[in-house]
Amino acid sequence: MSGRRSERLMKLLIMLLVQRGFVSKARIRAELYADLGDAAFDRAFERDKDELRGLGVPVEVGSFDPLFEDELGYRVPAAEFALPEIALEPDEAAVLGVATQVWQSARLSDAARTGLRKLTAARRGTDGDPESEAAETIDAADLGVAVPRVGAEEPSFEVMVEAVHSRTAVEFDYRGRRDAAPARRHLQPWGLVRYGSRWYAVGLDTDRDAERVFRLSRIVGTARAVGRRDAFVPPPDVDVSEVARRLRPAPPTGDPAVLLVRRGAGFALRRDATSTEPEVRGPDGTDAWDRVTLPWSGPVALRLVLEHGPDVVVEAPPALRSDVVAALRSALEPTTRPEEEPA
Repeated sequence: MSGRRSERLMKLLIMLLVQRGFVSKARIRAELYADLGDAAFDRAFERDKDELRGLGVPVEVGSFDPLFEDELGYRVPAAEFALPEIALEPDEAAVLGVATQVWQSARLSDAARTGLRKLTAARRGTDGDPESEAAETIDAADLGVAVPRVGAEEPSFEVMVEAVHSRTAVEFDYRGRRDAAPARRHLQPWGLVRYGSRWYAVGLDTDRDAERVFRLSRIVGTARAVGRRDAFVPPPDVDVSEVARRLRPAPPTGDPAVLLVRRGAGFALRRDATSTEPEVRGPDGTDAWDRVTLPWSGPVALRLVLEHGPDVVVEAPPALRSDVVAALRSALEPTTRPEEEPA
């Protein structure tokens, strides 16, 4: 459905809904279909009425002129169009109250609290019992005692949420764990998952035509929606949590690592550092080094140190230093080649 037709349907619905009596066809045409000829108006109006009825809107037909009963008009009775009464039991209202406290993102928390206020207001409006009103009033201070907190401070979080629901592709600049500079990535997001304090987007990486997981905090700037809505369909029965568990890297292990990192190098190490001491004396006798402390020193640290070559020196722990020395010596050992057979 085009945007223009959707707008016209909404205007027609409002026009028929707010009137006390039936609205004449001539008035409807003059206000909403003025640019159409007779035949085009009849077709468009019939189509729009059928569309509204298909959406569950009760469009009634009746006489709007008491003197000429053959003059027909249209209306939507508000009592039949309104949503049924919302009846919340005290425990159900309490659960909704807890849910509104879970989100710490400003936009989501505001939307949740607004929804709760509307629900409780609707209930009070249909039930005059003061005891029931008191039972369903939500005290946010009381609910906050044992409520889990879900933060969503990443700038791309809301863009991703909207893209997941609207099935719109996104693009963003992403700096991976080992990347010195961000690279443009394109994703069809299937869902978001949270591990610890971090959010991850799960979906199809269209650049690599494969499932991928992206940590939102590693997105440089903000993700952007690209293309049209409903542009893709996630695989049936996809479990984004299972995909994220399967694709996420194993957590680093080992004792904290203390490294000397040459200034202007070691970006991947610096991002995970728990502390950085600038301008310390390095192995070359200059102060062009920083002392970087990582919370781990297992195989991941060994790989990263080797990747940075002469720009990183291990101070501690001794095991990591020994592993680095052994790996470098192994790389320097001459390769034994079989002697060539004479022709």
